[in-house]
Amino acid sequence: MPAPHLTLPPTDRVLSPLTGWTRAHWEALADRQLDALVPCATPGFAQYRLPGRGSWSGVVSDGLEGYARSFLLASFRIAGAGGAVDTRLVERYARGLTTGTDRDSGEAWPELTDCSQQMVEAASIAIGLHETRPWIWDKLDTRVQERVVDWFSGFVGAKTWDNNWRLFQVVSEQFLASVGAPYSRSDIDGGLDRIEDWYRGDGWYSDGDGRNFDYYIGWAMHLYPLLWARMAGDDDGGRAEVYRERLTRFLMAYPHFFGGDGAPVHQGRSLTYRFAAAAPVWMGALADCTPLTPGLTRRLASGTARHFVERGVPDERGLLPLGWYGTFLPATQAYSGPASPYWASKGFLGLLLPADHPVWTERERPLPVEESDQYTALPQPGWLLHGTRHDGIVRLVNHGSDHNPLEGPAQDDPHYAKFGYSTATAPETAPRAWERAVDGHLALIAPDGTPTRRRRIHPLTCEGRTASSRHDAQFPNGGGEFPIVSTSALHGPWEIRVHRVRAPAGATVREGGHAVADETRPHAEQGPGWALTRTTTGLTSAVVALYGWDEEAGIAREVAANAYGPHSATPFLTFAAHPGGDSVHVTLIALSQDTVRPRALRESVTCHVDGDRVRVRFPDGTALDL
Repeated sequence: MPAPHLTLPPTDRVLSPLTGWTRAHWEALADRQLDALVPCATPGFAQYRLPGRGSWSGVVSDGLEGYARSFLLASFRIAGAGGAVDTRLVERYARGLTTGTDRDSGEAWPELTDCSQQMVEAASIAIGLHETRPWIWDKLDTRVQERVVDWFSGFVGAKTWDNNWRLFQVVSEQFLASVGAPYSRSDIDGGLDRIEDWYRGDGWYSDGDGRNFDYYIGWAMHLYPLLWARMAGDDDGGRAEVYRERLTRFLMAYPHFFGGDGAPVHQGRSLTYRFAAAAPVWMGALADCTPLTPGLTRRLASGTARHFVERGVPDERGLLPLGWYGTFLPATQAYSGPASPYWASKGFLGLLLPADHPVWTERERPLPVEESDQYTALPQPGWLLHGTRHDGIVRLVNHGSDHNPLEGPAQDDPHYAKFGYSTATAPETAPRAWERAVDGHLALIAPDGTPTRRRRIHPLTCEGRTASSRHDAQFPNGGGEFPIVSTSALHGPWEIRVHRVRAPAGATVREGGHAVADETRPHAEQGPGWALTRTTTGLTSAVVALYGWDEEAGIAREVAANAYGPHSATPFLTFAAHPGGDSVHVTLIALSQDTVRPRALRESVTCHVDGDRVRVRFPDGTALDL
């Protein structure tokens, strides 16, 4: 059966000319996922044990995760309908609370201990209980309420990981406060005070110390403080207004992350949460702090949901597999269990808005990339966003996010270390492909073939259409560090990259473009100073040598390495037998649904290098000094 794997209501092209989706589509999508989970439930509905690879936390924790994350979805569905849902839905989750907190039930939830996975899941349960209070909490037997409180009390005075996990403690203990149970005010204030250390400005947080920028900023760092404020009410100490103002600023740029087909830029960890990328736009409407029109809010959220539904998510069983579209484990992390994708529930937050709210009743408005070409500089994360109207693709140029601590050993990760990400491509993430590290990377290659990594990124500039950064290349067997200063500049549909490289004699310098992936092997071409790969849909990735590269280019192919398809290919350039010392390398990077003609680009885009100065001139007469 082809996607979508669920029955949807008729589209409404008057209200929603861009997606056709209405509130009824969201309700149908929620109901399909919730119904599909029933066969995976334990007898007392305290756990949902889904098929798929288990996490490092074990089967019982994974089962709790299935309950908690799906309860979040159920709570939005129940509360958004004013309780007017199938009574069996309410009964299942109420029974799960009864069974999960009964230590003799055989399905008991693990106790809340320091830095345990169940802390994450407790926060979802706390939010769900708050939002469904009239239909679930208030109707629980007093003894069950006491057991639930006793379970949550494991948070009081406990230690969490020092990142977004601090907020799990905040919302869980605020739930305890809301039901008159003992809690620690210092735990709540301490967690909220701690996130102040991570606020970078312009609406951007880092998720903990370091340069940790990804979707967690939207679906965690902005989301939980405002969900906490819904619990705290007038007892928010004035914090809620600060959080609203920050979310407003964040949302001003957020629509630029989404392509014309609804896809979010494929960058960062936990991408298997999929629909959760829509959570901050719904939160902006729910907290009455969004700068976006109601029609744009719904267009962004519905476009994202529709994007995945049309590509088979949920699957034919109604489940959310570990991956991006289908099951693809290299896009996940070791902490991801079979129920982890159900944090997609956060993307259904909009169901809490009543059916007559403007986000549901006003006509859809287009995304920025649907109206014009877009160039957006985000200095805090060190990113350039580049959207082209004609093909709807948004590209992210990364000069700032590396997901490393501020000090100590640094690691690289394909979801953070690349120069380029987009709404149409994914990095090569399978172990063998990541070992080769061709796509989206500038590497020095040792004589034994080992590439250097881009571990710690030092941002330098980010303004207008230009950004730059430095990373220090280091060979695994020592031999010193070799600084590489890279500058990206956007012009029309292209990115120009200038690399000022220090390398040891005999090393090879290699630059890779975007990896494109498809059900079949991408087409490939190469010529003097250029290489190109193209999928059957016409998505083309190309690299064109403008200065400092050998004439011979190459294509790196992989199988089962990319979230977008089983066959992938990356064009790359090389400069072999480096003489040692400093060198300059200039590349034109293209990713487009248009026909790309690398030979013509190489002939018409000129590059002049004088020492450390680089000037690139385009056919339209524009010149860039980089």
